[in-house]
Amino acid sequence: MKIKTKKIILHGKTKTEYQTVTLEAPTVEIDQQTQILTAMHSKDSAGNIVSDAKFSDKDQNFTSDTIKFNFKTQKGLTKNTITQTGEMFVHGEVVKKVDSAVTYVKRGYFTTCNLDEPHFGFRANKIKVINDKVAVSGPTHPEFEGVPLPVYIPFGFFPLSNNRHSGLLPPQFATNDQMGLGLEGLGYYHVVNDYWDAKLYGNVYSYGSWSANFNPTYQKRYRYRGSLNFGLQRTKRNFKGDPDYYSNNSYTLTWSHSADARARPGTSFSANVNASSTTYNRNVPNNANLNFQNQLSSSITYSKTWVDKPYNLTVSANHNQNNQTGIVNLSLPDVGFSVSTLYPFQRKEFAGSKRWYEQLGIGYNGTFRNQASFYDTAFTLNRFLDTVQWGAQHNIPITLSLPPIMGGAIILSPSISYSQVWLAQQRTLTWNDTEQKVDTAINKGFYLDHQVSFGVSMNTALFGTFRLKKDKSIRHIIRPTIGFSYAPSLSRKYYDTIRVNAAGDSLTYSKLQGGMYGGYGNITSGSITFGLDNNLEMRYKPKNDSTGEYKKLRLIEGFGFNGSYNLLAKTHKLSNISLYLRNNLFDKINLNATANFSPYKRNRLGGDDTLYAWQGPNKSLGRITAGSISLSTSFQSKPKDPAKDKEKKEEMDKQMNDPIFAADRQRLLDYMRQNPAEFVDFNIPWSFSLSFSFYFTEQAKPDYSGFETITSASTNFNGSFSLTPKWNLSANGYYDFRTKKLQTFTMSISREMHCWQLAINVTPVGLFRFFNFTISPKSGLLQDLKINRTRSFYTPY
Repeated sequence: MKIKTKKIILHGKTKTEYQTVTLEAPTVEIDQQTQILTAMHSKDSAGNIVSDAKFSDKDQNFTSDTIKFNFKTQKGLTKNTITQTGEMFVHGEVVKKVDSAVTYVKRGYFTTCNLDEPHFGFRANKIKVINDKVAVSGPTHPEFEGVPLPVYIPFGFFPLSNNRHSGLLPPQFATNDQMGLGLEGLGYYHVVNDYWDAKLYGNVYSYGSWSANFNPTYQKRYRYRGSLNFGLQRTKRNFKGDPDYYSNNSYTLTWSHSADARARPGTSFSANVNASSTTYNRNVPNNANLNFQNQLSSSITYSKTWVDKPYNLTVSANHNQNNQTGIVNLSLPDVGFSVSTLYPFQRKEFAGSKRWYEQLGIGYNGTFRNQASFYDTAFTLNRFLDTVQWGAQHNIPITLSLPPIMGGAIILSPSISYSQVWLAQQRTLTWNDTEQKVDTAINKGFYLDHQVSFGVSMNTALFGTFRLKKDKSIRHIIRPTIGFSYAPSLSRKYYDTIRVNAAGDSLTYSKLQGGMYGGYGNITSGSITFGLDNNLEMRYKPKNDSTGEYKKLRLIEGFGFNGSYNLLAKTHKLSNISLYLRNNLFDKINLNATANFSPYKRNRLGGDDTLYAWQGPNKSLGRITAGSISLSTSFQSKPKDPAKDKEKKEEMDKQMNDPIFAADRQRLLDYMRQNPAEFVDFNIPWSFSLSFSFYFTEQAKPDYSGFETITSASTNFNGSFSLTPKWNLSANGYYDFRTKKLQTFTMSISREMHCWQLAINVTPVGLFRFFNFTISPKSGLLQDLKINRTRSFYTPY
């Protein structure tokens, strides 16, 4: 303390607090007469700064060489200062704080780079900063690595608000060989109120193509959240008179809505609509995944569960379409009503154990549907109304849970079920002798079909152990099920036999087939159902494990078969056998395989003959009529920073499972697939995933002249590899073995540049082949400050 000058000097790790102000510095001088506090940094013997002076006042933070602050006037002056507001860092040679919200900067530097010597920024001699609102500067020019660029703007306007605000959406320049030069993403964003906002944006090309999208979003915390997008697209390629001239108008409509379950307990409403013209997806440039998306579906659902009552109601509207065939199916409405299982003989007050008859339960579930179908390119109201059909189905199951027998080893479950369907049409087939083909007629009316069935089932589990060594054994678990069911035929009036080809072959068919609900069988069934499920696991003690505990290894997770034998049928008593296998090899390869095994010989149409495969000439055990195999695997290296990787996964799982994010989830996934280079995780040096699927089935030819085998095989692959700690190469694609073509392939190169990112996307295969080159800051505040180059090439097959 200096008594004469009334000054106090502090040395070391000092900390001064006054109201909302906190100051930390290695050296602090306090003048009691002027109420001015001066803080200074410290240097080592080589002249390097060891510790800075740090000043904070509410949301403002300064790191400086020297700080002077007047406690009385709340004004301050700093030198060589760095302050942060939101994502923006402001460097200033001299910074003057005039009040708690306003700061002036002399010879300042704007940047989103968090280094003391930033990679890039905007240099201006005079800057005014208003906390969480805006920063305004005089003439400004950019600098990269300390090198100024000869590009000046008369003033700078930098919004610092963390809240939403309306404004223009800047476009990016693109070149398309078929559409010409274009501006993509040009539009306007408008904040309506605290719950609503909207974007209106689009693309325009020099050859006449354009698209426009209207995208409002809404959210009310603890109530609901959703978004809607309606788009119009006008596609023109080349010019009139050109043999490759193409012109098309199309639209798209998507709507996603999710409600918080806490808003109205027992009642929910959700929507996931994805509808468009069948030509819309194939005409979207620079999106290979969307170009090959031929299946679209929508669902709008309202459901209600009555409190303290066993009733459940679901009302929905559904839509699906195939862009390849142009068929659109609408179901409006679909109504489902169910009554949970009731136990009419159960006592209201229990005393002791339950009696067997108290386990008798009865329930109900019913559905009502309306459906219409039409071709997108040939829609008329009359054609639409002509395809309208309706139907209903009712099921009344009666179950009884008997006490386990043989000490709980065997469980018996008897059941009775009554089902009924209502249909508005039936299909009649007749042989046209003149044209030598089968004609189809649709008869409108009211048709009722029903079925009653009785059954009892039994299941148990058997265990067997085979000891390999003293500390290693294999355990085999067998779960057999067997049951008996009886269902009298009540549907014979809906079956007929007709001639189907010139050779005189006949076919028995159901008149209700192809309706809203299929009819029931025409054969009285007294069937024995059987099934066998197995799994194998190894129990062993690791050699290097000092705990002495045994571990389990699943060798085969499950394999088995299911089938039935109809004691009352005249022919085809034994049903086809369903075979299956599922496994996870080495905890890395997921394997699923299924097959349909027919024990009968094949007839001329590819169906089952009346003779078993082991009867007559050419004896065999049977034949495989359909099957599928799917394999998938993924590998990745260990993360460089495990803590960072764990934090990222927890945050992603939270967002993916949170219903509040449901509305934006699909749009984010689509954007990530379209721009993979912008979402590279440099914390994972390499990753690879591969999936393969194969399917085949035998079916009769459309003209009933024989049968054919339909096969499908494809593989999807996705990989990412860091060539260096800062360069990453990734690729993904889809290969169709049937066409022997690589249907889609996208390759991406990314460069980590600390506060910037470089991304190159190339798609050399597909309907739209394109490449995209982008350099942009990582900060969302400067997301529109980017260099972008896009070129597209339309290559129809």
